[in-house]
Amino acid sequence: MDGRNIQKKKKKKACSRNGNGLLYRSLLHSGGSMASEDVSLLANSLAKTQVGEAELSYKGRGLKLDNAQSVAELVQEIEAFQGLQALRLEGNTVGVEAAKAIAKALENKGDFQCCYWSDMFTGRLRSEIPPSLISLGSALITAGARLRVLDLSDNAFGPDGVKGIEALLKSATCHTLQEVRLNNCGMGIGGGKILAAALTACHKQSSAQGAPLQLKVFIAGRNRLENEGATALAHAFQLMGSLQEIHMPQNGINHPGVTALATAVQHNPQLRVINLNDNTFTKKGAIAMAQALKHLRNVQVINFGDCLVRSEGAVAIAEALQGGLPILKELNLSFGEITEEAALVVAQAMQDKAQLEKLDLNGNCLGEEGCEALKETMDSMNMGDLLGSLSDDEGEQDDDEDDEDEEEEDDEDDEEEEDEEDDEEEEEEENGVKEAEQDSEGEEDLAQPLSMVSTPTPSIKPQAASPANEVSSFLCFPSPDKLLNLGPKRTLLIEQQVDPADAGKTAEAFLKISSVYKEDAEVKKAVLESVDAVLRKAFSSPSFQAYSFISTLLVLLGLIKSEDKVKPVRMVPGHLLALDHAVRQDYFPREHTAVLNAFVSRSSKALESCSSAKSSLKSTLDRLGNQC
Repeated sequence: MDGRNIQKKKKKKACSRNGNGLLYRSLLHSGGSMASEDVSLLANSLAKTQVGEAELSYKGRGLKLDNAQSVAELVQEIEAFQGLQALRLEGNTVGVEAAKAIAKALENKGDFQCCYWSDMFTGRLRSEIPPSLISLGSALITAGARLRVLDLSDNAFGPDGVKGIEALLKSATCHTLQEVRLNNCGMGIGGGKILAAALTACHKQSSAQGAPLQLKVFIAGRNRLENEGATALAHAFQLMGSLQEIHMPQNGINHPGVTALATAVQHNPQLRVINLNDNTFTKKGAIAMAQALKHLRNVQVINFGDCLVRSEGAVAIAEALQGGLPILKELNLSFGEITEEAALVVAQAMQDKAQLEKLDLNGNCLGEEGCEALKETMDSMNMGDLLGSLSDDEGEQDDDEDDEDEEEEDDEDDEEEEDEEDDEEEEEEENGVKEAEQDSEGEEDLAQPLSMVSTPTPSIKPQAASPANEVSSFLCFPSPDKLLNLGPKRTLLIEQQVDPADAGKTAEAFLKISSVYKEDAEVKKAVLESVDAVLRKAFSSPSFQAYSFISTLLVLLGLIKSEDKVKPVRMVPGHLLALDHAVRQDYFPREHTAVLNAFVSRSSKALESCSSAKSSLKSTLDRLGNQC
């Protein structure tokens, strides 16, 4: 058989799949000469019926399909299309009666797999959309179809629209679903909850039949899901554990919802893309997400742009990337109020990302010098061309701007903090103690007392103070004598007093203890043993948030600005010398040493008074870095 006959045979086979075989064969048998009207007929037919996955397409034709008569041609083509797998109706507007007619034609299409039905209700009343969706969904259930793709994006149907596909999502037709695309549908919190419940039911029913739902792609941007909707969906994601892409930008999600999603992504090990652009992480959400990223290996794209991750959150994310996510291609932390120091840590975390294509840190608070330093850092790693534009940099923030940002923290965070403060004040009053009324009795406060360690001083009583109260007194107003007076069981007593579940309190306790460091052998031994006891217990606890600990430590040492109104302690050499000791111990995770080194290496006013201790710590961190 010559080449021309082989080519003709292939063409015949392709055309027979889309219902145009007879037309095409007649044209071929005419000897190849086609009249202009024949060409026009073929072009029009091929425009409507696309060769590929047995797909019929009316995409982008702008048709106003109000009733059965208006869809007569479409219905005829659906009925004549043998083995129809996909129907594209994007860019048209479908009314209730038209949807019923289309649905009737789909009732015997058992091979059907893909609904490309985005933007197909333009100009329709919202009340028209649910019955249309119910008709179409019922037809697919009747046909015994097994869907792979359900795309209803850009249809502003709200929660009622989700109800319109609820029965479909719960049916066996969706047990094979791989992609759900509901971008810009205005679902709201209610719709998010309905969708989550339907996906959960689908997974449970499919699992009971031995073939669990394996959803791979979930897209639901611009839906006003907020925390409640995001949290409900997070529970469904965690149950499924099969997601490869999550796209949920612009949903008004704050740190509670982000934290719920962070928990969910840990249970989806094949996750490749996570896009939460234009939600509000703040430090809490960013640290939770950083902890989640630590458990993943296949992520290629992270889009946390315009999420207000801030410097502490950016540092936590950078730590998660140190030695992790080996195939990362794109990281977007733009418009996050990230300062120069944190941005440089993020850049350094890219050093081992051989597949990196873009790092986006635009729109942050680097300042002119910070932008240059960032470019130099990327150039030094031969990755300068991978750094995105910095043209929208906000400039270095001054203290006044920081104060304004802190005051503009979201209302939910403020309310939570106020509630926590009220609870703490009530507890203090019950114990007969108010922190503001405590008297240090002239002792030097080597580390400023902060609210994160809520340790009441002993009540004034004739009898001897209990060991617990002596520890509390030491942690409130530390001194070498108080530490030694705790006796040989001091490490156990201090360990019992510090809750490892609270990374912030652990960081402050570390600084309180290390503030009394002296070269006196007895005091030095007591300090280092106490530090070891607290940190070993903390790092060995499964619930301990190591990223939060490092972030808080850097804030309290004045090496990074905080989004919270927390003043740094007055740094003393003991802080750095105790840290120098701690990082060399087997309990201290090596993954955190690179971040610590990045901050210790930079010039900082806070470090000026501790130059010798700084040099010692930096030498240790350099050595540990070379060993990794």
